[in-house]
Amino acid sequence: MNDSGRRLTRRDWLAAAALASPLARTAAAPAAPAKTLRVAFSFAETGFDPLQVSDLSSLTVCAHIFEPLLSYDYLARPAKLVPLTAAALPEASAGFRRYVFTIRPGIFFADDPAFQGRPRELTAADYVYTFKRFFDPRLHSDNLYLFEAERILGLAELRRKAIAAKTPFPYDTEVEGLRVLDRYRLEILVAAPSPRLPLLFTYAQTGALAREVVDTYGSDLMEHPVGTGPFRLAQWRRGSSIVLVRNPNYREHVFDATTPAGDAHAQATAEALAGKRLPLLDRVEIAVIDEAQPRWLAFNGGALDVLALPAEFAGLAMPGGELAPYLARRGVRARRELDAAVTHTFFNFADATVGGYTPERVALRRAVALAIDNAAEIRLVLHDQAIPAQSLIAPHCYGHDPVLKSELSDASLARANALLDLYGYARAGDGQPRSMPDGSALVLRLAATPDQRSRRRNELWQKRLASIGVRVDFETAPFGELIKRAVAGKLMIWGYTWSAGAPDGDFFLGMGYGPNANQSNDARFSLPAYDRLYERQRVLPDGPERLALMREAERLMLAYMPYIARHFPVVTDLVQPRVRGYLRHPFVNDTWRYTDIADTEASS
Repeated sequence: MNDSGRRLTRRDWLAAAALASPLARTAAAPAAPAKTLRVAFSFAETGFDPLQVSDLSSLTVCAHIFEPLLSYDYLARPAKLVPLTAAALPEASAGFRRYVFTIRPGIFFADDPAFQGRPRELTAADYVYTFKRFFDPRLHSDNLYLFEAERILGLAELRRKAIAAKTPFPYDTEVEGLRVLDRYRLEILVAAPSPRLPLLFTYAQTGALAREVVDTYGSDLMEHPVGTGPFRLAQWRRGSSIVLVRNPNYREHVFDATTPAGDAHAQATAEALAGKRLPLLDRVEIAVIDEAQPRWLAFNGGALDVLALPAEFAGLAMPGGELAPYLARRGVRARRELDAAVTHTFFNFADATVGGYTPERVALRRAVALAIDNAAEIRLVLHDQAIPAQSLIAPHCYGHDPVLKSELSDASLARANALLDLYGYARAGDGQPRSMPDGSALVLRLAATPDQRSRRRNELWQKRLASIGVRVDFETAPFGELIKRAVAGKLMIWGYTWSAGAPDGDFFLGMGYGPNANQSNDARFSLPAYDRLYERQRVLPDGPERLALMREAERLMLAYMPYIARHFPVVTDLVQPRVRGYLRHPFVNDTWRYTDIADTEASS
């Protein structure tokens, strides 16, 4: 997603640390090599305060340092909720309005000077403090809306008072909806039924922070992550390299998972990890390599242990969808599966050209959707590493309809031209660009990142839109800058990939919920009928009634077209033969917890 224009050469990897032998007397015995996993990020991290980051690189590191209350079974498919630092799944009562979480005793934070040399146990108060941080006006969390949507009693009011009084957020003020019951128990009360509230507490962003650490490091907190997780930060060179090492304070955690029937890869993973204490690695070395070619060359040359295959090299590594023989002979393994994500394009409803709810504006958006040849983009730009999307709800999520077929999912220049003709987007003559119904110029502005893949996509879009008489101009900027402009409502049309944080379609339906404008609703779509459907499905438990409301909301989104759902990404992971246990999970980011390096191989 991020392309800074730098070409990175292969890096000199840090030597593995030797482990001193306790049995050595007159001479040192040969030291066992540290088990080191070598991976690469395709775009740079921003830092390591879970609340203040939203990019996948930073969140992946945070997920291995900080621990939320809950997680998912590593192997079970569909996703199965399990306790992580909690002793069990939460107790729900009062019609899904009250939840009580119990923390497992004996979990400790990694050692840090902030604790003044004393062991620091995780308590319920740490989670209460962590959740309150989302409401601190000084922190400007991108994920505040996730908590606000749950309507935890008293927290929004506490935030409003702090803003009105221009005073620091009162962390020590108890609120009705978020209370410490005792050292290991916390209670959450919400204003309306929230059957899926526990899913929020699987997000890496909700991993527990100790208040002493926040107070000690202040504005430097992003550089000093201290959590209860299996790893801790050892080295960091911004935008270049990150090193994690095993947390010696990590509790006893023996691998346990449900193995799905008929999945040979998952069964092999279960056998490799059975009965082992986690984590199995001593060290993880992460290089930031933002261009696809150097990442591919590094893996092919053995300098990386795991690679999310760039689409550009799918033909080399996976011709016809099968692992290339030269890789298979080396023992490389491949796993190809649909990601829990959707690539979309949004129209800004606040924009005078493409926004609005009148028939002619709906017709324009639908005409653009019909003109775009999604199948050609998947074939020519993505090298078949995706499948066409019929709606926004991603695979692996509750509410995803695998048999849905949208009437706009098949490209048709004839239908697009007919729509524009019918609603007054006239041409001055054959081959001339169209005008708006009021006679003004029709010019679309499509935002894009300055990378080769985006350029190829832009060429396809420009050619197809020209075929229906629509002029398009491109505004190019780095991904981070475009995100800022999208949040500020300054882009007409743009698109990127949203990954699901939990196995439920609520997030994707929330992209059309009016109050989520400036958050996940980049389109600024606001339709009262849709908002009522969204709110009704949120309070229902899973079942036929909720599914019916989700389907109705989905149809409204397809009708008004605030978003074009373009494709669901296919991810292919390549793994070197020395790696054991690595398996992508659609909703778990801390997969290195389960990864091992074969004992017979040196890791440096």
